[in-house]
Amino acid sequence: MIITRPRDWARVEANLEEIGARRVFIMGCGQCATVAKTGGEEEVLQAKAAIEQSGREVAGWTIGEVACHEGDTKLTARKHHDALETADAVLVLSCGAGVQTVADAVDKPVLPGLESVFLGNVVRHGVFEERCQMCGECVLDLTAGICPVTTCPKGLLNGPCGGMWEGMCEVLTDRECIHVLIRRRLSAQRRVASGSLAPKDFSKKLKPGSVNLRAGRKETGR
Repeated sequence: MIITRPRDWARVEANLEEIGARRVFIMGCGQCATVAKTGGEEEVLQAKAAIEQSGREVAGWTIGEVACHEGDTKLTARKHHDALETADAVLVLSCGAGVQTVADAVDKPVLPGLESVFLGNVVRHGVFEERCQMCGECVLDLTAGICPVTTCPKGLLNGPCGGMWEGMCEVLTDRECIHVLIRRRLSAQRRVASGSLAPKDFSKKLKPGSVNLRAGRKETGR
């Protein structure tokens, strides 16, 4: 689940003004952005109203099944070909992956309407937390299924910082230190902490990543 938030509308307006866009087509996303309430029908219609209030026209709008799906986005673009042809720009309410997918599918300036924030765990309906940075070198087998890289505000791998006090985090003062939680869980599972973890090998998270399952899981970017 990719968590997004609305981009500062003044920046969106500045983008439109910079390219002289008078007619705008809006595309939302039927998956993550809809769930996050940033790119579903309600939000697309709000963007439509804001664009019209600025004196511009909306050439049309749609919400694809999933914006980052290349085939689906190209199909959506073909369905709305006539409206897209009359547009000066396309405003996309999705994560950055969706924006880039739309940019590959249409021959128009494509602008992001959202900011991509984090990969979120669904805690419960409408509540999300970041618990994984997709670092390419997972340590969850050694930390009782709790990621210190992500859930520690300082990203510390090996134990609390000097600011931890009585088990509470120095940065997020209403939460327990994540390393205290890791050791408590290890103890409850009758496991022993593995000692110092090696420094992160950032070469394992080279960008851009790619996986081709059709070629027997041929991977690049690592």
